[in-house]
Amino acid sequence: MTTGKPSLRVGLIGYAFMGAAHSQAWRTAPHFFDLPLHPELAVLVGRTPDRVAEAAGRLGWAQTETDWHRLLERDDVDLVDVCTPGDTHAEIAIAALEAGKHVLCEKPLANTVAQAQAMTEAATRAAANGVRSMVGFTYRRVPAIGLARRLVAEGRLGDIRHVRAQYLQDWITDPQAPMSWRLEKDKAGSGALGDIGAHIVDLTQYITGQRITGVSGLLETFVEQRPLAASTGSLSGAAGEGVGQVTVDDAAVFLGRFTGGALAVFEATRFALGRKNAIRIEINGSAGSVAFDFEDMNVLHFFDGTEPAETAGFRRIVVTEPEHPYVAAWWPAGHGLGYEHGFTHQVVDLVTAIAKGDDPSPSFADGLQVQRVLDAVERSAADHSTWTEI
Repeated sequence: MTTGKPSLRVGLIGYAFMGAAHSQAWRTAPHFFDLPLHPELAVLVGRTPDRVAEAAGRLGWAQTETDWHRLLERDDVDLVDVCTPGDTHAEIAIAALEAGKHVLCEKPLANTVAQAQAMTEAATRAAANGVRSMVGFTYRRVPAIGLARRLVAEGRLGDIRHVRAQYLQDWITDPQAPMSWRLEKDKAGSGALGDIGAHIVDLTQYITGQRITGVSGLLETFVEQRPLAASTGSLSGAAGEGVGQVTVDDAAVFLGRFTGGALAVFEATRFALGRKNAIRIEINGSAGSVAFDFEDMNVLHFFDGTEPAETAGFRRIVVTEPEHPYVAAWWPAGHGLGYEHGFTHQVVDLVTAIAKGDDPSPSFADGLQVQRVLDAVERSAADHSTWTEI
């Protein structure tokens, strides 16, 4: 496809759930947004030749590799997109940055604070040479979340006093659901805390423009052993022989405090029966409140505390007007967006930042801050401490 624009040639590592979502975003973004660079789906990387070849054909990638190190040697790859388990993020991202490749890395940034710190330091060195990096907290790119952030930044909520955040799923409530790499600490780092709790930590810090300064947490593993799956990493294959040990948390709850003094309550669980992907954020300020639920993702509820009491109430805003973040490039007002659009908006912001020579957001430093919060929750839960500073 000839566009007359410089190309941004992408190499993607991983082609499962996140790899497919990222692939769709790289394909779609230039068709709806006027990007300064044209993304090319150059190389897809996977360990098994026949599987990665099939995925490349299905997802639209031009070539394949079975060793991610080869991406760093290729002159036809400008950006490395990391969609692998957390235990490989640091090694891949640091090597890619040192090879002069821009990097997009899925969340959480790493499995430990030390790894995230090393990645952030590598990103700082690379940025001095014009090499950019970003961590993939895609829910920031939901238009309703963007509107919530805008309302807070404009002072419509006044001083922030309370933050409530939940991320509720139910995909492993069945004790016979087989083992997955997401249930192994050496690969995933943590369970519900890092996999989905990381998102609500990032979202609340993003919307409020503040950081979490301390936490007190509890972690729980409800099902400690699960049947082995015939296909590693799959939750849908036939069960293999024997059982595997679950070494991560199934659920996390923790209190927090923000830099502005607001009190916060967080809950992340994969055991909330009936909740498939419920991200619920409510922020109460001295002048107003906002509330959001991803299971109704095109809507933001806003309470304006300055209105007269006889007419005041939460206002249901359908966030599909062209004035709302990202929406003008898509459909007429009222024609809602979906889960995949956040990934497309992520590509738009990243490509635009690279073309301008700007540092994209969220940065690896933002990812490190989230990692520090997750680490503090783990330490608080392990020590049964009442408060852990970050």
